[in-house]
Amino acid sequence: MAASYFRKYAAGAVFGAALAFGSVSPGLAADTSVFQSIIKNQMSAFAADDAKTAFSFATRTLQQRFQTPEFFMQMVKSGYQPVYRPKDVTFGQSKMTKFGPTQEVYVTGPKGQNWLALYSFEEQEDGSWRISGCYLTKSDGFAA
Repeated sequence: MAASYFRKYAAGAVFGAALAFGSVSPGLAADTSVFQSIIKNQMSAFAADDAKTAFSFATRTLQQRFQTPEFFMQMVKSGYQPVYRPKDVTFGQSKMTKFGPTQEVYVTGPKGQNWLALYSFEEQEDGSWRISGCYLTKSDGFAA
């Protein structure tokens, strides 16, 4: 049952392959370092197996969907190994899409395969940013 629950809600946590890319907007350039910092900090929390801190970078919507930091961490461990335990990480472009800002992250996973992790962000009421999703796909053409 738990595996079914993970798959069901992991699918809801990503925003899909049909993400429409746009160009980088001038205002987005200022937030690029913020997005990269959030991702680095969450990956550091994953590396330390610090579920509470990793969970804190997710939007309230994702937190409600996964309910507990431990449940969130289990989903990441089972479905997002390249992000959970990357061998190498390289940041690509930040882009504004019709769904909001995104950050490309090229990762080499623990088994040596290359992946593109496309993170989406949502601005919070206090002006801070949180991760609203991560779409992970194999990236044979790019290495981290």
